[in-house]
Amino acid sequence: MSVRAWHDEGVDDRALIGAVLAGERDQFDILVERETPTVYRACLRILGERGDAEDVTQEAFIAAFRAMRSYRGEGSLRAWLLRIATRLAFRRLARRRPVDPLDDAIHDRAADPRLEPARAVVAAEQRHAVRDAVAGLPEQYREVVALRFFGGLSLAEVADTTGRPINTVKTHLRRGLERLQPILANGADR
Repeated sequence: MSVRAWHDEGVDDRALIGAVLAGERDQFDILVERETPTVYRACLRILGERGDAEDVTQEAFIAAFRAMRSYRGEGSLRAWLLRIATRLAFRRLARRRPVDPLDDAIHDRAADPRLEPARAVVAAEQRHAVRDAVAGLPEQYREVVALRFFGGLSLAEVADTTGRPINTVKTHLRRGLERLQPILANGADR
């Protein structure tokens, strides 16, 4: 079975999965190359550390390879991968030691020396507060919020990915954001 190269716009996800399942493991490399930037960005938004995001991105592709037969093709392959990655990222976030926002601020300043030190610290603290608040949500809300905002999926893609009706996704997103609002507002008052 021949599948187009990753840079061809018409790559068929089902054909790609079929080729991998048929033993054409090099086709999985196409998937990895095509989806790594998106999966990595989502992991980085959740974890805030490049090393952790790289590790979880790799773990997500390994998990996806092992679970390839479970992909039903109902949603996009990208959304399925993001669901795996965000779950792994939140597990990693829950296990790791607390991170000092000042460390992130130093990294931000190193990446962009024009950034004012005070702004870098405030931005790092805000990112940590958002990640911690989202990580503290109940699973059904956390998953929807993460896929929508960290993964960049549309509501329809979140519904396809999670197997939930679109109205349930909207409700879970609204409830998740409602739960985040007071937590984040309290953090802003400090």
